[in-house]
Amino acid sequence: MAITHDTQTDVQDRAILVSLVTDKIKRTGIDPELSLQELVQLAETAGVEVLDVLRQNKETPDSKWFIGKGKVEELRMAADGLGANTAIFDQELSGAQVRNLEEALDLKIIDRTQLILDIFAGRAKTREGIIQVELAQLSYLLPRLSGHGKNLSRLGGGIGTRGPGESKLETDRRHIRDRITELKRQLDDVVKTRELHRERRRKSGAVQVALVGYTNAGKSTLLKQLTDADVYIENQLFATLDPTSRVLQLPVGKEVVLTDTVGFIQNLPHDLVASFRATLEEVNEANLVLHVVDASSPMREEQMEVVDSILQDLGAAGKPRVVLFNKSDLCQPEQLEMLPSGQGYLKISAFNAEDLTRVTGLIADELAGDTLVFRIPGDRGDLSSLLYRVGEVLETNYEENDVLYSVRLNKEDYEKWGYKLAEFVVQ
Repeated sequence: MAITHDTQTDVQDRAILVSLVTDKIKRTGIDPELSLQELVQLAETAGVEVLDVLRQNKETPDSKWFIGKGKVEELRMAADGLGANTAIFDQELSGAQVRNLEEALDLKIIDRTQLILDIFAGRAKTREGIIQVELAQLSYLLPRLSGHGKNLSRLGGGIGTRGPGESKLETDRRHIRDRITELKRQLDDVVKTRELHRERRRKSGAVQVALVGYTNAGKSTLLKQLTDADVYIENQLFATLDPTSRVLQLPVGKEVVLTDTVGFIQNLPHDLVASFRATLEEVNEANLVLHVVDASSPMREEQMEVVDSILQDLGAAGKPRVVLFNKSDLCQPEQLEMLPSGQGYLKISAFNAEDLTRVTGLIADELAGDTLVFRIPGDRGDLSSLLYRVGEVLETNYEENDVLYSVRLNKEDYEKWGYKLAEFVVQ
């Protein structure tokens, strides 16, 4: 179904995609073809019919047209011939470039950032998610306001007009800045609430495991299969936007909190990363990070590098991590043989029960640590409960008024709770 916000008529977004490969892009190591393939998926996820793709190699972007004047004419002729009403650019455009291209082409002009923001606007369900997306959209649009006049007045709505809405975007910059200030205040309140929840989890001794990975790698499916979580599953980019946490029972009887996070993507918009930082920083609270990889993707290595880079930016690169090569059922045997194996790697299908058992076993092994013996007074039930929460109790023995607990406890948990338990360790 077409994405539209006009009550009078439904207008299908029919688009030509445009990719400009500059010398700067080549130096960054970004794969233009991977990026363009993703743009096709992003457009389809937003309900756009993709008609054609236009590529151009150029040393630097044209300051007025982004692509060269000749290429603009080629794009205009292609749009006329195919009946396109939209052009989607794989790179970010300035407001002036949008305005110039709209006037020359009489098309709706959208760039990659705006497309991703539009998808996020459609997926946000929680108050936090809605605030984050609107904040990112307004921060993106504020310096480009003069370049989006035709977009906002064009009949049929469609991509690029969802979220803040026409009435807000047509007000002056002062009103938009006021709205941004108000959204930041609301987001601060939500962040404080999130931090209280984190603190409560810390105090309870809850062990946290975070699922991270490229968008559409299968994180939500894995969460659902492991915990019976009622989460939205769809073969689309950014099917999951709001983080979901569920309790996972490990084979040893210990419970951990498993959290699904928003998928990463190449060239994730800066404003979006900034707005979602509080959500993404859930990863920093994790005792263990599960990096879920689509093993069947031909761009697997590049996608893994993107995830590594974003984890580095979040300050979570040093977290204990396991790589789960998911979708093994979609791989040829020779593909699976090429994947790394051994400690810290697992090849799985989220739909294979044996593989799910291996995942929970691996989580238990990764979280397990040294075995310590604690002598706990019989009247200190609080400490006994703490040991069961934060470690794996292997054996109990009773001596007069004390209980001897043999407990497997990982280093991170001991550092967190050692101040309560240190004096009860049997030397």
